[in-house]
Amino acid sequence: MTSTLLIVGAGEAGLNIAIGARDAGHDGPVILVGGEWLGPYQRPPLSKEYLKDGDAPDPAGLELRSPEFYADNDIDLWAGRHVHKVDLGDSGGTAVLNDGSEIVFDKLALATGSVPRALPALGADLPGVLSLRTIDDARIIRTELDRARRVVVVGGGFVGLEVAATAAQRGATVTVVEAADRVLARVVAAPLSEFVLEHHAAQGIRFLLQSSVTELRAADSGRVGAVILADGTELPADLVVVGIGAVPTVDLARDLGLRCEGGIVADEFGRTDHPSVVAAGDCTVQPHPHLPGRLLGLESVNNAVEQGRSAGRVAAGVDPGRRGTPWFWSTQGELKIQIAGVSDGHDDLVVRRTGGRLTVLYYREGVLIAADTVSNPRDHNAVKRALGDGHTIDRAAAADCERPLKSLVAPVG
Repeated sequence: MTSTLLIVGAGEAGLNIAIGARDAGHDGPVILVGGEWLGPYQRPPLSKEYLKDGDAPDPAGLELRSPEFYADNDIDLWAGRHVHKVDLGDSGGTAVLNDGSEIVFDKLALATGSVPRALPALGADLPGVLSLRTIDDARIIRTELDRARRVVVVGGGFVGLEVAATAAQRGATVTVVEAADRVLARVVAAPLSEFVLEHHAAQGIRFLLQSSVTELRAADSGRVGAVILADGTELPADLVVVGIGAVPTVDLARDLGLRCEGGIVADEFGRTDHPSVVAAGDCTVQPHPHLPGRLLGLESVNNAVEQGRSAGRVAAGVDPGRRGTPWFWSTQGELKIQIAGVSDGHDDLVVRRTGGRLTVLYYREGVLIAADTVSNPRDHNAVKRALGDGHTIDRAAAADCERPLKSLVAPVG
């Protein structure tokens, strides 16, 4: 008997669940439901290429697959609809959509993603105060950048810095307000934070660290006109872009009684605590690779693809196989940052800096666990291959910048 797989969320993770299931031999219906009008598309370009000056990009160019792909693989894409409610039993259930239609399923996959974290400040709902998550958000910000001369970015994470770099390239005066004492504090070590800030400051971007926003004040037009900081500083602003992180979308999972701790708790292959439900992507947290008992959210295209493919195989009743090395990238103007592995939990690091290139190697108990690189693809590729093979790089030897990392890769122990 064939079974129906319902996937809630038509982003990168949802699409890859469908692909994983089909590749694993699932021959029943696959229904992919997404709330946006556009089918699964690339999100990384939204904070970079999509915001640049010039002719507006064709949204179709961002789509991850052509319409023919869905037809050829018998994937039923329902765009522009939301799953309103799910009745779940021990083996399958029924989903009710916002238009009243119902879908009976045997396996359920949740790829509900995340939403931008709201700025807890008076006036955060003023016109001209925006966050970036969807293509519609990017279209509005792009239009705003056509006229904005003074841009304030709240948040010095990856999305905030990508938007700031693009806005500066478009000629705006840009100020980044960050609550921590350095940019990218949640995800990289201090040497990389300093390198990135130094680069952006040289491009004219102003940084206010250890600063928090208490109010967004309207101009006479009714739009945002100023950002007020906790110390009383007033920053004139024609446009404010808020990038202070994302919150996993778990409402449906909670309604179903699934275990949620910040995100939906799943293993690295997308298994949840319900035998008929898998989950993947930004909506999930999974076991920490270095700290037993801890959970970690991996907000990246790589995780959405790999966990999604694995979850699709699990839903099809097939062994998910082995996952590869986690990796991530961020393009910020002329900077290209690449990350391999998970550095959280490191107890030592090595910094390699040569001219405009930087590599930070992270170690735990003497073993390489991750690396961040800036404009250094050779080091990135060497580390990615080493981690994928279960190898390490000698810490003392790596400190010599004259020695290529690929020549230092060796088995652990």
